[in-house]
Amino acid sequence: MQEQFLSDFDFELPPELIAQYPLADRSASRLLHITTDVIEDKRFTDIESYLRPGDLLIANNTRVIKARLLGRKETGGAVEALVERVTGEKSAIAMVRASKSPKPGTKLIFSADGAEETVIVTGRQGEFFVLEFDRPVLDVLEAFGKVPLPPYIEHAAEKSDEGRYQTVYAKYPGAVAAPTAGLHFTDELLERLKERGVDIEYVTLHVGAGTFQPVRVEKLSEHHMHSEWYSMPADVAEKINRAKAEGRRVIAVGTTSLRTLESAADRIGHVEAGARDTALFITPGYTFRIVDALVTNFHLPKSTLVMLVSALVGRERILEAYRHAVDAKYRFFSYGDACFIEKAPGA
Repeated sequence: MQEQFLSDFDFELPPELIAQYPLADRSASRLLHITTDVIEDKRFTDIESYLRPGDLLIANNTRVIKARLLGRKETGGAVEALVERVTGEKSAIAMVRASKSPKPGTKLIFSADGAEETVIVTGRQGEFFVLEFDRPVLDVLEAFGKVPLPPYIEHAAEKSDEGRYQTVYAKYPGAVAAPTAGLHFTDELLERLKERGVDIEYVTLHVGAGTFQPVRVEKLSEHHMHSEWYSMPADVAEKINRAKAEGRRVIAVGTTSLRTLESAADRIGHVEAGARDTALFITPGYTFRIVDALVTNFHLPKSTLVMLVSALVGRERILEAYRHAVDAKYRFFSYGDACFIEKAPGA
């Protein structure tokens, strides 16, 4: 494959187009329909006209945890921890910001509403710190943590974010970032799709903080993708394999669902059930084995996600669509508007 470069995936984005808050109505966002032939402006509810009976819609039912902890070291210095992954009932790995990097044995004290919780740093795993808790990690995060909003959202997490930075079908806690394409769906819209004959199933991928890490190399062949855990249920794998065998479309809700589907597929396009890690990095030239179309938000310039969507219809086509979105003042990123991208023939 020809060498690809980070600068090839850059585009101009006025800061005022970065959505800071969600719309009052989840499904009131705009939808940009993108194919190799069409770029057209729609409303998100128009997705009903693009999905047809027999389509299999796959969404990510991960639940965002309150992964951001604010506190102090036992010695008094301020500290902030962002849990990257819960590794056991009472253990996790996290990014930790402090004036001095905490050494093994350091006690971190987090407080909320007059209560305190002590967590011990026990070691390092690359850029992450290993944390040990006295009680279940998820209980501590629920009591002391804050919703980990993306770095481009400028306000501190508010009470409303606890509900809106979560899909209506969120089920299994473990993500530190929302699968944001799913934020547009309401229970009512999902029910209407089912009534139209669209089959809806769920996989789980716990989105990690690495999704916001910039690509730091110019040659994409030198980039190492962050790893995330996913689960492909056996019954869902069976439905996907049946849909592909029958020539029906499989449509991913979000890049996390897409990466789960493609990671679970073997070379002949057969999905295997199971739970494992994936570090799949999709760039133009990738041959999709499972996914026929994608519902997704707009992504950051020079991000791995804008590279992924470029693989569906081509880099030039995506950049053309993004220029249109900027001119038409679409709202970008997590709380922004959506795209419906139909894969190019042969991709």
